[in-house]
Parts: sequence; structure tokens; C-alpha cells
Amino acid sequence: MQTPDTFVRVHLPGMEQSMAIVHASPANGARFAQFTAEMEAGGQLGPASGQRFLYVLNGTVAVRFLGSEHVLGPGGFAYLPQDGDHSMVATTAARVEVFEKRYLPIPDRVAPEPFIGHEPDVAPQPLMGDPALQVRSLLPDSEAFDFAVNTMEYQPGAALTMVEVHVMEHGLLMLQGGGIYRLGDSWHPVTAGDFIWMAPYCPQWFGAIGKQSAKYLIYKDWNRNPLD
Repeated sequence: MQTPDTFVRVHLPGMEQSMAIVHASPANGARFAQFTAEMEAGGQLGPASGQRFLYVLNGTVAVRFLGSEHVLGPGGFAYLPQDGDHSMVATTAARVEVFEKRYLPIPDRVAPEPFIGHEPDVAPQPLMGDPALQVRSLLPDSEAFDFAVNTMEYQPGAALTMVEVHVMEHGLLMLQGGGIYRLGDSWHPVTAGDFIWMAPYCPQWFGAIGKQSAKYLIYKDWNRNPLD
């Protein structure tokens, strides 16, 4: 678990007028990279080493791919395939959550195409039938994608119905509210701005506390054989 008072900012190759808080990478055992890009107006990201998923936390950015430009504000997101030609420029001061992962293809399947979206426009679905816990899936439900990014929003007092233990790893950024996260045998108070990396098979559970709903952005690897 990382809290904002522990964040260290670094410059990544190709960045201009921007800094990165690298939350997860192969250096800590993750099979993906996740970082928060803090960008001045006019700031740019460098090239990606794999697929790239962008989620705008605040400010506005212009994402260019396939000859088109798309301006994204808070809650806007974009999927950009591996080896695709794209760029992102901050049109105002902005903070953007960035996920990168080298693509694992499935033989005879077509790789995903780039696309953009807006998180509030994605229809929420109750998790396991609980209307107090809503999930928005930001990537299509397709085997073409080898990872998923979701938002999960808990009404005050809502909680996961079980302690989860599974093969997927997670990168999680708290967006609003707070609560208690169980990681292994430890219990951690969490609030907006905190980050958690969960390794495969880490016992995990969350319950929302307070008068405001709790919401986080979460990554998981998905749709691939565990031997790959």
C-alpha cells in the first residue's frame, strides 16, 4: 500500500513537462506498469512499451490516434494498442492514471482496436446482485483484451461479500471516499489518493466507511491462460 505522503516523482523517457509517480512495475513483481502522470499544460507522455490505457483524473488532455484527436476531461479514458502510433498532450494542467502492459495475443484472434470513452456514460452493474456496490467495466467484455480496468463504487456501509483469493493481480487507486482494506492478515484504512498493488492470491476484502460513497479504479489481468 502507498499513501500520497510516500510518493516519489520521476521523469520517464520521452516525457515533456510531466512527472510520473510509478506505483507498480515488474520491479515489485507486477506484470504490468501503473503510474500517475502529473502534467503541466502542454505536457506530453513518452512512447509506450506495450498497450496503454489512460484515465483522466483531473484536467483535460488531447489524445491523438489514427489521424483523429479526442479531448478527454475527468473520467475520460482511452485504450491504445501495442505498437500503435498515438500521442497525448495535456491541454490544461492534468493528472492521468496510466496502465501499460505488453500484449499477450491469442492465435487467430484479432487484436483490439483503439477507442475512447467516458466513465459516467458506462452503465453500472451491481456486483453479485448488490445494488449498493456498482461496477463500471471500462474495457469491452471480449477475449481480445488481456486485462480489464473497472471502477467500483460502494455506498456507505457496503462491502465485498467475501474475502477474495484469486490468480489475478490488481492495481488500485482510490478515487473518492474511504474505508478499510484487508490485505493478507493486515487491515488498512484507505482514503482518496491511496494506491494498492495486490499480488496474485493475496487475500483481499474492502468495506466502505463514512458518509460519502467510496470509489476506486482497479486493474486486473484477464482472459489468458495462467501459464502464459
